[in-house]
Amino acid sequence: MANIYSIKGKKVGSVDLPSQFSEPFRPDLIKRAVVATWSRTSQPFGSMPLAGQTSSAKFIGRRRKYGTTYGYGVSRIPRTMVRGGRRVGPARIAPHAVSGRRAHPPKVYKVGAEHINSKERRKAIRSAIAATALRDIVIARGHRIEGVKDLPLVVEDALESIATTKELITTLESLGLVDELERGAIKKIRAGRGTTRGRKYKRRRSALIIIAKDEGIMRSAANIPGVDVAIVSQLNASVLAPGTHPGRITVWSKGAIETLGKEDLFKYR
Repeated sequence: MANIYSIKGKKVGSVDLPSQFSEPFRPDLIKRAVVATWSRTSQPFGSMPLAGQTSSAKFIGRRRKYGTTYGYGVSRIPRTMVRGGRRVGPARIAPHAVSGRRAHPPKVYKVGAEHINSKERRKAIRSAIAATALRDIVIARGHRIEGVKDLPLVVEDALESIATTKELITTLESLGLVDELERGAIKKIRAGRGTTRGRKYKRRRSALIIIAKDEGIMRSAANIPGVDVAIVSQLNASVLAPGTHPGRITVWSKGAIETLGKEDLFKYR
């Protein structure tokens, strides 16, 4: 049983929690599911098949052949042809030569996706859902929920139709998430080479709002740092446990809780 709050932060009723919230906590399965989701977001990459091999260099090892290196104490690798002298130029093509090919370049046909069984994936999602209702795990993840009275935090369906960012911020603050919104607004400069590769800043993941259907809240939440909105039927482990760390502070709409129980989402038996 969980209390239902209005968008003003007042208690207006209660609702029975579905079976997903009684799932055993399995951080190992959650981590596997998140990593499997990440592995499918990377784009295949590789080098040109003939990269480093387009030189006219060749190796001639026969005696008294034009351009031969036989008998001159020269390493037996492909070399470019030059005029004058022994007609032996710089080495090319070989992996250890300047402008040569790579020994083992990245290949586009490499399979980088991590596999996870369907039942394990569903069990991981159910376990991540249950972790959102455990206060100790939510606090251990770093969320500031001193003002939150109950977990899971369930709000009436009027939450789904909030149309402005200002109104949504006011609603979240009335639910006790003032400190959490301030935490999500923190932006820090990343350490290392990532600062020059399009990922200079780091932000923290704040509250996750789970709804049954979108009636305007996705657009109103788009400009709140760290806050995400997800439809209950489209949940995955990476949304519920960013960075493989379960226990994200989650705001549920009443309709989302009812959908979980009515359709028994993510069942694995």
